[in-house]
Amino acid sequence: MSATLATTQSEAITGAVLAQFIGTTRYYRYTMGLILTDGAAYLARNGAAWLLDIVASARLVPAVRRAEFECWTLRVDLTKQCAEVVCTDGNGEREANILYRQHLDYTDFPLAELKLYVVADSDLGKVVMLTSEY
Repeated sequence: MSATLATTQSEAITGAVLAQFIGTTRYYRYTMGLILTDGAAYLARNGAAWLLDIVASARLVPAVRRAEFECWTLRVDLTKQCAEVVCTDGNGEREANILYRQHLDYTDFPLAELKLYVVADSDLGKVVMLTSEY
């Protein structure tokens, strides 16, 4: 069921590469009980483990921990190299739907935006995936 995240030489994170992940062939155990799909594991292996660490650390927030579905959005200002990470319940970014928000003073993440879903699975637990893997 679960594989380990082997670190190899980093590959570029691009929209085209991430779009190739549809479904998953295996699951990877991550910290705080999270399970990663192939696409989420690709992010972790290629320089964006910090983003998954934010998702994992947010398990300490009761509203996030209770959510059956989480929509995580990373928005990067590529000029200023800063970003914001927002987690909602999937019903938009109105204040009532926001479960977690964090500002990042610096990031070198190459994309202007990235969305991840975290879905509660009765057999696996909380599964982190790219939206194309949903």
